[in-house]
Amino acid sequence: MADDLYINIAEAIIFASDKPVSNRVISSKLPDDCNVQEILESLKIKYENRGINLSKVGDSWAFRTSPKVADYLVVERTVQKKLSKAALEILSIIAYYQPITRAEIEDMRGVSVSQGSLETLFEANWVEPRGYKDVPGRPATWRTTKYFLDHFGLESIKDLPGLSELKASGLLARNTGPSYLKTNNIDS
Repeated sequence: MADDLYINIAEAIIFASDKPVSNRVISSKLPDDCNVQEILESLKIKYENRGINLSKVGDSWAFRTSPKVADYLVVERTVQKKLSKAALEILSIIAYYQPITRAEIEDMRGVSVSQGSLETLFEANWVEPRGYKDVPGRPATWRTTKYFLDHFGLESIKDLPGLSELKASGLLARNTGPSYLKTNNIDS
């Protein structure tokens, strides 16, 4: 059956890739009359109760270890360096307020952004320049990447936890939290 062949082709493309594969790339390898979304949903269902799952990452797809078996795997890798508290703050601000300029980040944090913190996030491929703000001086803006979504297991930036979820998980004290989290961008 042709549909099975197309499902197998999509499966092989995603499996062979070392990074998430976009709908556009998958579509380019299949006949024009294929319903790529239907094929991907079939694959997602096929793998939902297995040791690996098909996960959507932004507009792309990747096979990932099922959370049900993740604890049984040991991953050894070299960690080049831990992110500093400043880099984590900067990353969270960019994630919640993107696209955002360096000056806007500094205003929120109340301190200047060191070049090293932003470079670390850029080298990790978690943030990227997005363009320029249409104001005098045309400062560069920053946004998160697909690799940020993939690393943190998010389908889209809309999946970031809100303020109440962060407090409920114990990541923020009940009555406190950085002032930049207390805006309309994050629920209270």
